[in-house]
Amino acid sequence: MKTPDLVQRQIHLDFHTSPLIPGVGQDFDARGFARTMQAAHVESVTVFAKCHHGHLYYATRHPARHPTLPPRLDLLGGQVKALHALGIRAPIYISVLLDEFAAAQHPEWVARRPDGTTVGGGPLQAAWRVMDMAGPYQEYLADQVREVLHRFQPVDGIFFDICFDVESCTPAALSGMTREGLDPESPEDRKRYAASVTQAYLRRFSRMVVESSPRATVYFNSRPLGGLTQDLRWMTHVEIEALPTGGWGYLYFPKNVRYARTFGRPTMGMTARFHKSWADFGGLKPAAALRYEVSQMLAHGSVCSIGDQMHPRGVLDPAAYQLIGDAYAHAEACEPWTKGARPVAQIGVFMTGLGQARYHEEPGGSNDGAVRMLSQLKHQFDLIGADAPLERYRLVILPDSIPVDEDLAGRLRAFLKGGGSLLLSGTSGLDAQGQPVLREAGVRANGMSPFAVSYVRLGNAISHGAAATDHVMYEPSVRILPAAGASVLAKVVEPYFDRTWRHFSSHHQTPPRPEASRWAAVVRKASVISIAYPIFKLYGTHANLAARSLVENCIRLLLPDRLVEIDAPSAAEVTVTRQGSRRIVHLLYYPADRRTADLDIAEDTVPLRNVPLSLLSEKPPRRVYCAPSGQPLIHDYGNGRVRVVVPVVEGHQMVVVE
Repeated sequence: MKTPDLVQRQIHLDFHTSPLIPGVGQDFDARGFARTMQAAHVESVTVFAKCHHGHLYYATRHPARHPTLPPRLDLLGGQVKALHALGIRAPIYISVLLDEFAAAQHPEWVARRPDGTTVGGGPLQAAWRVMDMAGPYQEYLADQVREVLHRFQPVDGIFFDICFDVESCTPAALSGMTREGLDPESPEDRKRYAASVTQAYLRRFSRMVVESSPRATVYFNSRPLGGLTQDLRWMTHVEIEALPTGGWGYLYFPKNVRYARTFGRPTMGMTARFHKSWADFGGLKPAAALRYEVSQMLAHGSVCSIGDQMHPRGVLDPAAYQLIGDAYAHAEACEPWTKGARPVAQIGVFMTGLGQARYHEEPGGSNDGAVRMLSQLKHQFDLIGADAPLERYRLVILPDSIPVDEDLAGRLRAFLKGGGSLLLSGTSGLDAQGQPVLREAGVRANGMSPFAVSYVRLGNAISHGAAATDHVMYEPSVRILPAAGASVLAKVVEPYFDRTWRHFSSHHQTPPRPEASRWAAVVRKASVISIAYPIFKLYGTHANLAARSLVENCIRLLLPDRLVEIDAPSAAEVTVTRQGSRRIVHLLYYPADRRTADLDIAEDTVPLRNVPLSLLSEKPPRRVYCAPSGQPLIHDYGNGRVRVVVPVVEGHQMVVVE
């Protein structure tokens, strides 16, 4: 699809409003609505045609029009007209799989599990029912989409929400599976059919939008980002919904944008102004938190979207737009250095579990560990799929469990011959029989260790910054030995025994034996290093600093000229973007702390002062300065690096090298 230029500062405005609420839209003032957005530095507002309750908010004869919306009020039309009058875009929101009005009128359209129960909320739950797109509901929805496209042609864009695959056993779905030669009794066939139904309606609705409004943006939300290879055929860009306090956490956006941005499409981060999650009326997050989230989007080369929900009476919360306006004033000031900027990466990290990717990945796995570890170490990296062009990177990492077929093995060999380096961990690079696929790794494998927990004794080459002790590794390892031409950088030290009911010692794992075992923990051959442990999952699950130190020292051997070096706390985030001939180093420091069982809050901006920073550069820069202030920085250049001291980082600071 045609790639649009997305504006930088957007609002995603929900309006999921029960039919039991009276006076919907009665206090709406179109000019005041648009002026509030303009005063908050907003350039685009996603406004609502249809909500999860299944109700419509524009001039229509359709029975789904909200029952308490005044008869003469075209709420959507008033929003679009007023926003356009001030030069603000107005893409339109349509709920797809959630439609309570249709579910009540046609319960036979609701998706069903194999036991006949409805997918989604039950009869006594305050929860949404999920519609079946394999049956008549799809035509019902298509009629609504056509009407919106006709009434508002040309639309600025359509945001289709709630578009995950739905396994269903309604009569329509059973008939469809049978027609396609699938077995409804097979869970795999039901999954396969659900995916085909989704791809068919993504294609259908995308084409409807493009044929009506060729310049419109199109996005289908609630899709797992692991499916982008297929889904991007039908979308103009990628939006990453990630409300840190709403269940996504502060790792979700930086993890997923590092993958999404490798497809060459514009990316958008979406947070919200709420203290918790969507529709948290009266809940405002701290100003520092929203500024952090917006700055993080900018630092990764994304445009920004902040979610809100308008009160049923049709008025915006002034306090919310004061909060949003403060964050977007900063984003607007940064725009000369962020618009069109693209992230720079030296390292490509294969993303695990792409074939089984869900919208929310279980926390604590290899992907979480890799992103946390490399971010804390200030490396510049992308998350990539198996088909990614490896030549973009100096170092490629296969974390923990990446299968290597002959095609990928050939590409990795070519990458190594071209001067690249490779880091393998866990079972990555082993075939189905547990044997190495790449001779270049210099490893012989002998199955999995029988010990759930063991220890690593580091050799001198990778002991920098680590204590002189045997470091515990909380996950089982592959038993490896060096092949010809390889060297051992660390040894495995095994415990006396595993902790079981038959034999245990003290409170946790059994202590290590005094002597190292014959097994290697880390093996190096030329530009390939293999770590026997699933070191990234280990770090994602246990946050063991010894694991991070081990990986950092291995990377130093494989990538001695790292792009950025900085003396800053581990929680500080550093990214590099390129905008024409200039490079921009984003420094972020917004320490968040856990204040409830599942809620991290960033409330304070803690300044960092006199931060030493150096950037790899082929030639001396003409000018180095802070942005957006323009403050010049004294710099020196030598050995291929630009060196400066950043006077202060107050939340977000850009250092521009021209």
